[in-house]
Amino acid sequence: MRTTRVTVAALVAAAALTLTACGDETPKTDAVTSLTGQAKAGKATVLDRPFDKPELVLTDTTGKPWNLREQTKGKPTLIYFGYTNCPDVCPLTMSNVAVAKKALPKEDQDKLQVVFVTTDPERDTPESLGAWLKAQDPSFTGLTGDFATIQAAARKLGIGIEAPKKLADGKVVSMHGAQVIAFSPKNDEGYLLYGEGTTVDDYTKDLPKIVKGENP
Repeated sequence: MRTTRVTVAALVAAAALTLTACGDETPKTDAVTSLTGQAKAGKATVLDRPFDKPELVLTDTTGKPWNLREQTKGKPTLIYFGYTNCPDVCPLTMSNVAVAKKALPKEDQDKLQVVFVTTDPERDTPESLGAWLKAQDPSFTGLTGDFATIQAAARKLGIGIEAPKKLADGKVVSMHGAQVIAFSPKNDEGYLLYGEGTTVDDYTKDLPKIVKGENP
């Protein structure tokens, strides 16, 4: 699979362009496409300067504190920021990853950590988040907590998120980046980025190498 290299600085600078309103029919901007002039769908972006794993302690679906760095140390990890009331992008992304994960050998399935961090912590309680993720894959980790803490961690990964807003029709929308970041088990650095257009087949092809900390 052909990959595209993009600098971390460029991604962070363009984070504001990657916000997606789940369920919104307005055109969405892909910051990586804007920077490279190449289609992102179905292609991993290999970061020339990987992201450090943020120091993030939130509440998991059992109501207990969960330390991102400690719990995922030395493990292949996928991180995604989204919310359970999203009608399209978030459930599709998690479903794609869940289906692809099942194609891995059992040993590799047990190694892979998938972390879903809510961008709508007021509505995504540990209980509701746990029920939603259970329908996707019971092994997925769901995290909720203070919005400012979540937003700061996302920004360190070049992902922009905004506090949920109520629209005129009463709907609540959470604007957030739709990227999935893959962290290597070799050095715990986020070295791959996947955009909204990534398919089940793309993840299925790449996960075996991600588990080993290799480039797809």
